[in-house]
Amino acid sequence: MNVLLLRWKVKLPPQKEVITAEELMAHLGDCILATQPRETSEGLQLNFQQNISDTMTVLPKLSTGLDVNVRFTGVSDFEYTPECIVFDLLNIPLYHGWLVDPQSPEMVQAVGKLSYNQLVEKIITCKQATDSSLVSEGLVAEQFLEATASQLSYHGLCELTAAAPEGQLGVFFRNNHFSTITKHKGHLYLLVTDQGFLREEGVVWESLHTVDGDSCFCDTDFHLSHAPAQGGDPAAPPDPQLQQRQVDQDYMVALSLQQQQGQEPPSVLSDLELARQLQQEEYQQHHPHPPPPQQQLQVPGQVGGRPTGERRQRQRLDLDCTLL
Repeated sequence: MNVLLLRWKVKLPPQKEVITAEELMAHLGDCILATQPRETSEGLQLNFQQNISDTMTVLPKLSTGLDVNVRFTGVSDFEYTPECIVFDLLNIPLYHGWLVDPQSPEMVQAVGKLSYNQLVEKIITCKQATDSSLVSEGLVAEQFLEATASQLSYHGLCELTAAAPEGQLGVFFRNNHFSTITKHKGHLYLLVTDQGFLREEGVVWESLHTVDGDSCFCDTDFHLSHAPAQGGDPAAPPDPQLQQRQVDQDYMVALSLQQQQGQEPPSVLSDLELARQLQQEEYQQHHPHPPPPQQQLQVPGQVGGRPTGERRQRQRLDLDCTLL
């Protein structure tokens, strides 16, 4: 749906913050019906009608997720399923980056042209076989899945960067999640849809240049931005009283647990000094200035949770596996 919005195929009211599943289905249905071919040949019309029928069967699944099955031979290779018809009709390219490195001939032979589901079945069959060569091939295939558990390989990332046209909007599939992807000046970016960035207007795109999640955030013009934890106003120093109260509470809980287990209570002085030392080291890591004098140990009446900040929200459609 985000691809259609960025293409201006779908327009929403400027102040609209929430859209229902029914409204989504209506917009998608209108876009799909608008793809009717202009040619009036009987063959094209029959093919279009069949695709429309299959698509209408798939659309209700958007609220729970689409079933796609990658092949490890190319960034656009998927096992053809009815779910893929939606992307074809809307002319939205579907990509993934889960490829076998051709420099590993054993893995290439073990994986072959199989899809993910077929490869899992092969691994189970080979590991139960009596032929040692089949068992070895199954273990190699299993090693590939384990080594690329993030569903993105270095070879796949390179191939994806080379295959995606400049400025094109597409959908990137990874870890059962669909993300809007584009390429700007030779670099790949994913549209940020996490609700934690809802109020961060300067965070729109996230770079895709590593397989380990080490990325950068950019604004609408792909200028480097900062995540909330990295930019903005500097964090206020923690309240020393709250820190000391938490140290005291932690000590009292540990003391209570040891007494319940029938152990001798630890030395109050030594444990308290250790707790205070740890608290002081933690404080100095965040603040180079000397911490304020420590307060004497006080046993609070109640044990409260640690203060936490409010989680921000993000005004952008996040449909998880239903994102087109």
